[in-house]
Amino acid sequence: MAEWAAKRFWEKATVEKAGDGYQVLLDGRKLRTPVKSELIVPSREMAEAIAAEWDAQEEKIDPMTMPVTRSANAAIDKVGPMHAEVAALVAEYGGTDLLCYRAESPEELVKRQSEAWDPLLEWAADALSAPLKTTTGIVHVEQDTATLDSLSKRVLGMDNFKLAAFHDLVGMSGSLIIGFAAIYGFLPVPELWRRSRIDEDWQIEQWGEDDEATATEARKCEGFEHAARFYFMVNNG
Repeated sequence: MAEWAAKRFWEKATVEKAGDGYQVLLDGRKLRTPVKSELIVPSREMAEAIAAEWDAQEEKIDPMTMPVTRSANAAIDKVGPMHAEVAALVAEYGGTDLLCYRAESPEELVKRQSEAWDPLLEWAADALSAPLKTTTGIVHVEQDTATLDSLSKRVLGMDNFKLAAFHDLVGMSGSLIIGFAAIYGFLPVPELWRRSRIDEDWQIEQWGEDDEATATEARKCEGFEHAARFYFMVNNG
């Protein structure tokens, strides 16, 4: 059986003001999310990016080529109804942050982790007033309650659209601190992604590259960079 795919039914996507936000129209009809909510976004830049994705569709609609639309849908349909729960889920990464768990050996990997991750933890202690403890191996290290509460409040204060993006930044990198470093501009986003992959890159050096794993990694990197772009779209226009 041939796979069903929705076909293009509109001529042009346009953007118009909608209250405090912006909405996309397909031949004058309001674009809606998968659960039929009106797709109203906080900035013109985001709305225009969504409109461009819809205009770029050919005969069949391919959601995988529409990352801004997908992120906006997630912000409205998934984060919106469960904002506190999503924020709590993301904030939990602070208690098991990637940057806090270090290898015991070999020496070269220990050195790479230290060079890549120590500056991020130093920045978090200073800029976020959130000092985190490190450990070696997999034994859990208990972080100070005040630090975790401070980080949690920052996450909880994000609106639905920023939280949707931040959720992806943290989940993909495995680090709440890397997520914050991305949105506060501590380092360029591609560099932050590289620093989140120290362990994976080390394994590749030891065992060689796998084509499928390389393709998956490229998609993850693209997703991480998209999440950062989406976050910054929220206040643009």
